[in-house]
Amino acid sequence: MSEPADGCARAVIVALHGGGMNAGYFDGQAHPDVSLLALGARLGYTVLALDRPGYGASVGRFPRGQRLTAQAATLRAAIAAFTARHAPGAGTLLLGHSFGAKVAFAAAADNGVRELLGVDVSGCGRRLAVNPGLVGREAGLGLRRLNWGPLSLYPVETFQVSQSVVAPVPAHEVGTVVAWTRLSAGILPRVRVPVRLTFAEHEAWWRHDDEAIADLITRLSDAPRIVVDRLPDTGHNISLGWTARAYHLKALAFAEECLARARLTAAQEF
Repeated sequence: MSEPADGCARAVIVALHGGGMNAGYFDGQAHPDVSLLALGARLGYTVLALDRPGYGASVGRFPRGQRLTAQAATLRAAIAAFTARHAPGAGTLLLGHSFGAKVAFAAAADNGVRELLGVDVSGCGRRLAVNPGLVGREAGLGLRRLNWGPLSLYPVETFQVSQSVVAPVPAHEVGTVVAWTRLSAGILPRVRVPVRLTFAEHEAWWRHDDEAIADLITRLSDAPRIVVDRLPDTGHNISLGWTARAYHLKALAFAEECLARARLTAAQEF
């Protein structure tokens, strides 16, 4: 967690890591420009990066992780408890990467998070671009390409410190990835806040051609606003590369736009 120096948060950014990573993904130590936690706090945001069930300290309790709906319920409870204590009344933006994007969508469905401003996701589409049998496999040369893309896109130190970030994928997550096309058809139409979708140039897990993105947008039928961004010179692990700062700044700018929309809506109610 990181907080602004004055302790007064513009909003809370809840960051959800992908499969095979832990919450340290959002506090990359390879270069000062990479950390979302550091940047968010400097710009006035409280940033909460959570270890999802099956990662970090929760491994003992959830050795197989949790299925998607259960994770969404756990997340909702965690956000409610955190904001009540640290930032009562502040709006929340869910920022999810890869599997964390799926959890963000599921938690946002049916207005499940109070004071929710929007959802910002990366590394996640609806249609897999790879053989589903690759999901959950141990690391290898092929998976390295899928997870990272060209290694030159990342600070050299990334691969020296990444062992503290990489974690096994819990068993319950593997089936969810494969079933996401079906699951998302029921979840995405129930998201009723602005959504921002970012696709890395070298994203290889998920299809992000025009047809696939159009299908994704169509499913988000109740979202009042949808922003699609393509980030060049970027691999799947978007928050660890040289373009991480650009992505994080755009995500925080989206949070500002969502804050402005929330204030305007509130003013119109009077």
